[in-house]
Formats: sequence, C-alpha cells, structure tokens
Amino acid sequence: MEVTALVLLIVFFILLLANVPISVCIGLATMVTLFMSMDLDPAVLTIAQRIAGGLDSFALLAIPFFILSGLLMGQGGIAKRLIECAMALIGALPGGLALVNVLSCMLFGAISGSAVAASSAIGSFMLPEMKAKGYSANFSAAVTASAATTGMLIPPSNILIIYAVASGGVSIAALFMAGYMPGILVGLALMAVCAIYAKRQNYPVGDRLPLKMVVEKVFAAVPSLLLIVLIIGGIIGGVFTATEAGAIAVLYSLLLSVVVYREVKPQALPRILIKSAETTAIVMLLIGTSSAMSWLLAYENIPQSLSAALLELSDNPLMILLLINLVLIVVGAFLDMTPAVLIFTPIFLPVAMELGMTPLQFGIMIVLNLSIGLCSPPVGSVLFVTCAVAKIRLEQIIRPLLPLYAAMFLVLLLVTYVPWFSEFLPALFGL
Repeated sequence: MEVTALVLLIVFFILLLANVPISVCIGLATMVTLFMSMDLDPAVLTIAQRIAGGLDSFALLAIPFFILSGLLMGQGGIAKRLIECAMALIGALPGGLALVNVLSCMLFGAISGSAVAASSAIGSFMLPEMKAKGYSANFSAAVTASAATTGMLIPPSNILIIYAVASGGVSIAALFMAGYMPGILVGLALMAVCAIYAKRQNYPVGDRLPLKMVVEKVFAAVPSLLLIVLIIGGIIGGVFTATEAGAIAVLYSLLLSVVVYREVKPQALPRILIKSAETTAIVMLLIGTSSAMSWLLAYENIPQSLSAALLELSDNPLMILLLINLVLIVVGAFLDMTPAVLIFTPIFLPVAMELGMTPLQFGIMIVLNLSIGLCSPPVGSVLFVTCAVAKIRLEQIIRPLLPLYAAMFLVLLLVTYVPWFSEFLPALFGL
C-alpha cells in the first residue's frame, strides 16, 4: 500500500509541476500506478471502466444544466442589477462599497453556482468603482476573491451535487438547505472584516438613497433572485429533482436574459452553448478521472489505513477534526474542488462519522475548506481570475487576504464543531 500511494503521489505532483492539466495529472497518475499491479491492456480497460462508472449518475446530469444557466445569467445583465440592489440596501454603511462587493458576490454566486463567474462578473463592475472611490486595488481584489467563494455553499451549487455522489447518496435537497446558513455566515464574517478595515482606512461612505429609489433597485433585481426561490422551493417541495431543477434554471435564465433583460442576443446563444459544452467536458473529465483514482485508493485500502492512522493520533476528536481541516485547506490550495471532493470524501468521511459527525455536516465542512482553497495560492482559480480583472500581481493580494482568511477559518471552525449550523434548516424542512 505504501509503495502504491508513494508512486501515485510522485507521478501526480511531477505532472502537476510540469503544468499538465489537473484531470490529465489524475488520470495518468492512476494509470501508471495501475501498471504496477497489472499489464497494460487490463490497466487501460480498468481505468476506462472506472471513468465511465464515475460518470454513470443521474444526479450529475444537473451539472451541465447549471453550468449553462450560470453562463446565461453571467452575460444576461444579472450582475449589474444585483450590484445596484446591494448598493441601494447597504451602500451607505461604513465600507459600503466593500460590503456591496461581498453581498453582490454572494447573490451572484448563488444564482450562477460558480465562484469564478462571480469573481469575474462582479469584479469587472466593482473593482473599477472601488478604485475610483479611493479603495486600494489590492484590498478590493482580496474582497472579491474571498466573497466569490460563498456561491459554493449557497445553492444551487454544483460542488454540493458532486459531494452527494461521492458520499454515496446524501440528499441533494438537504445539502442545498444545509449550505445556506454557513454560506451566509461566511458573507457576514467577510463584511465585518471589510467594515473594520474601511473604518481604519477612512474609506468614504456612499450616499443614502431615497426610499423610492431603493425600492426600485430591489424590485429590478427580483426576477433574478426568483431563480433561487424557484429552484430551491421546487426541490424542497418535491416538485422536481435537482436534475430537473437544472433544466428549469436554463429555461428561466434564457427567458430572463434574452426576453426580459434583452442583454443576450439570439445570435450569441451558439457561442454560449459551445462554452457551456467546453466547461461541462472539463468538469466531467475531472469527475471521471477522480472517480478512477478514488477506486484505486479504495482497492489498495488506503482510505481505511489513513482513517485508522488518524484515529490513533489522538483521543481528542476536536484535534482530529482540526487536523482534517488543516489537511483539506492545504489540499484546496493545490487541487481543484471537484477532484478534491471525489478523492478525499471516501478518505475522511468514515473518520468524521466515527467521531460523531453526520455526512451532511461533513459535506458542508469539506466544501467550505476547499472554498478557502479557491482563493489561496498557488493554484486557486478564483485568485488568478480576480488578479487578472484587477490588473495586479498575485503577491499583491496576499496580505489584504489574511484577515479575510481568518474570518473564513472562524466560520469553518463553527461549522466543524457546531452541527446546528449545518443541520438546523434541513431538519426544519424535514430533509
């Protein structure tokens, strides 16, 4: 087992350092490791079967739908209306523009289901505006990068669907409801940091709008926000499954972007569909190769061995859970969320359950961990997108990110050690 794990890790990190795409790193590392125990033809056949088997899930059909609806929302004028709504509601508070940035990212991330889309769409509007009002570019970018990750917890979220598959059948509806409170807590924690920082730096406060204008801005954003109500309400009410909800999200996004807002022209739809297909292919290849690696790890009894080793490290469950969190944060800094969830859920979920944690609570914990990784160097995709939009170097964003990291980690500890934050809403709705 030790040799298998060592070969797998060495091959994977060599390919990763060579800048090979992550899905290819995972697939090739798995195949090379399989060659140690079987001939070429059986190894190729086995990995092909495991990739296909990893994709053979009805729940995964929701992902291409949510990807397409997210792209339609991203180009359909949704971001602008959400920002205007947030500005009307909280723009006059201390650090108003930073707070608007966080709230806009939360709303747009929840609607689009993509942290990268949120950082790009909201950042392109908010970063120039914050700079014009005297906010530093580094701080503004740090706020956007950290806030964009809240969409991974606030449903509909593709990564929660992937965790449902990886965990062996946790209810998607329950996971969606479980993500609300931690996602909102992260947003509030980031807002608190922004308000304190803005007050210390004496950043300007926005003008208080008349009530009539506030109502107008909020009303203009209602059609976009209704998507969340429609999708989550339908799933919880048992009207449709998560996969069917994805199809409904596409139809609603299409209607909103093309007919109501008219920001997406019909001639632009083929380009959006092609981009959606490309993104879906990347995600599905990641899921397939990660499933193959997960099978190999299980075949070599690596999860069981690691679980036993972790439980022997300490008699204190709090320390073991803290160690798992630290490991996942490091993993998230190097590995994309999809393969990380598929590979590490079978490893750490049995340990967490042994310590009294439910699969529902663990799912929120691992997604929050890996969300922190999305805005962490050296691989965090959201970090690179935000730096590109802000036109700053990666090293410039690290220092202002530190207090925001601390706020996110505090919420992570609450989610880890207090089950109520993850399980109250699912229990309330009988999920």
